[in-house]
Amino acid sequence: MMDINELHEKIKDKQARLAVIGLGYVGLPVAAMFADAGFNVTGVEIIAERVEKINNGISPIEGDEPGLAELLERVIKTGRLRATLNYEDLRDHDVILIDVETPVDDQNIPRYEALRSVLKSLGSVLKDGALVIVESTVAPGTINQLVLPLLEKHTGKKLNEGFFLGICPERVMPGKLLKNLSTLSRVAGGMTPETSQAMISLYGYIVQADLDPADCITAELVKTTENAYRDVQIAFANEVALICEAAGGDVWKVRELVNKSPMRHMHLPGAGVGGHCIPKDPWLLAYGANGKDVVLRIIPAAREVNNTMPLHMIKLLENALAQVGKPLLDARIAVLGYAYLENSDDTRNSPTRSLVARLYELGAQPVIHDPWIPEYDGDVFERIKGCDAVVLMVAHSEYRTLDLARLKSVLRLPVLVDGRHVFSAAQADAVGLTYRGVGQGWE
Repeated sequence: MMDINELHEKIKDKQARLAVIGLGYVGLPVAAMFADAGFNVTGVEIIAERVEKINNGISPIEGDEPGLAELLERVIKTGRLRATLNYEDLRDHDVILIDVETPVDDQNIPRYEALRSVLKSLGSVLKDGALVIVESTVAPGTINQLVLPLLEKHTGKKLNEGFFLGICPERVMPGKLLKNLSTLSRVAGGMTPETSQAMISLYGYIVQADLDPADCITAELVKTTENAYRDVQIAFANEVALICEAAGGDVWKVRELVNKSPMRHMHLPGAGVGGHCIPKDPWLLAYGANGKDVVLRIIPAAREVNNTMPLHMIKLLENALAQVGKPLLDARIAVLGYAYLENSDDTRNSPTRSLVARLYELGAQPVIHDPWIPEYDGDVFERIKGCDAVVLMVAHSEYRTLDLARLKSVLRLPVLVDGRHVFSAAQADAVGLTYRGVGQGWE
């Protein structure tokens, strides 16, 4: 069996065979980038249709992802990347990257079914001396308390004797996958310093930023802390926005002037926080203290603030409709944007889902449009024709160029509720629209 130093040399020479398990928003671009760097890469995926598309050089990710489709087509043609449904194809692979979802349940407890399944399937085929790297975001302690015991159980091998183990959490967001992977720093958490250094050599082929060695618990803490920080800062911005509305101010002007002060960076308020990461990673961080004598206040409060912003959009909508004499009951409400992020087809934890569910509960009739979601695409003006109001939930590029005069002409009532500051009150007033926006007071 290879020791870690021999594997390290194999990585340096690009002779190590790589596998990436999970070909989603992280795994697919990671696999393609390593293949483009000169490694032979096998991708494992459980969805047959996705495997077929990838092997035909077609990206299954349909959002606006600069360069990804072209990169995938190129590396498939070179033969350096191949997708499969079969773990048996990994028996001769030297480095295994794991990129599967790690959600939390409705009690905010980590759910590692996908990770457990991968470790079990990998156990019977893992090559002696292989390096397993978890790229998924997990709660602090997960590598030591879950991944390591399961790998030893399912492989019958011992850490640093039969296999090596580390974690290098991804730092990506839809719309910037390749850019984030290549330009953002990473923490290479290894079970030994030698493992961390081997990981740094590997990621050095695709990352043009700092690669910092650490132990696994530090790497887990850094990633979950990073996203919890973002969630808390967004919650603060949202709470300031609510205060601005109540006080008759404008949060966008307040934010602009606050951020002129040194060491200030007030985040963007808005209609809610979505995606796979920010809604659940703070809970993963919090789970690191599970069972310990630690009282958490800020993280749960931030989650509550951000989770309620789609419901606040309903309040703004009801207020605007009342101004034109229309109750929400039986109103047709055009909802613009169903993805959680602009110019993306990613609907995971979309704030719009909460908004739409509440609209139905209140007896309204939501009409959804999203240019990136096949179920909801089409001509936006045709879709919203005859609606009583528009609620803008996602700042897609298509919405930023909407003709407000035309929008008013197809609506039954002239109401616009803007959750992403795409338009200003002045722009809406100029064409006679009743306007409500997050963080903006009104008379």
